[in-house]
Amino acid sequence: MTRTGIFPKDEYFMRLALREAVTAGEHGDVPVGAVVVKDGEVIGVGRNERELHSDPTAHAEVLALRAAARTLGGWRLTGAVLYVTLEPCPMCAGAIQQARITRVVYGAPDQKVGAAGSVVNILGDARLIHRVEVQSGVLAADALGVLQQFFDERR
Repeated sequence: MTRTGIFPKDEYFMRLALREAVTAGEHGDVPVGAVVVKDGEVIGVGRNERELHSDPTAHAEVLALRAAARTLGGWRLTGAVLYVTLEPCPMCAGAIQQARITRVVYGAPDQKVGAAGSVVNILGDARLIHRVEVQSGVLAADALGVLQQFFDERR
């Protein structure tokens, strides 16, 4: 299920995720950032750290989910919202479902591996155990700008 309205709190938390994305880019990782919020409080943050740790699973979403689970003392993140600057990939979408995240808000679509509707729709697949509400396009231009600047600097 995809929502259409953008709320001020969504922009606020997406800006926090964008700060994490910039930090990821500073250490050579693709600049993607994520923030998990429950009851209006940030309970987990993450940024891409694949290059930093030589870990193919060190995506921003996975690291933010791990931090949120530690904060809450359990893996079920029901009622939480994940803000991420780039549409989740299939691996991250699976982790989001397994964590029982209620809602995902993302900035830029990922036309190559997006798993929230751009390429596949794991988060909304009715055949799976848990469906996640999705809001796309929040501060998309800002998220794309961070990505474009990162790749322009590497060319």
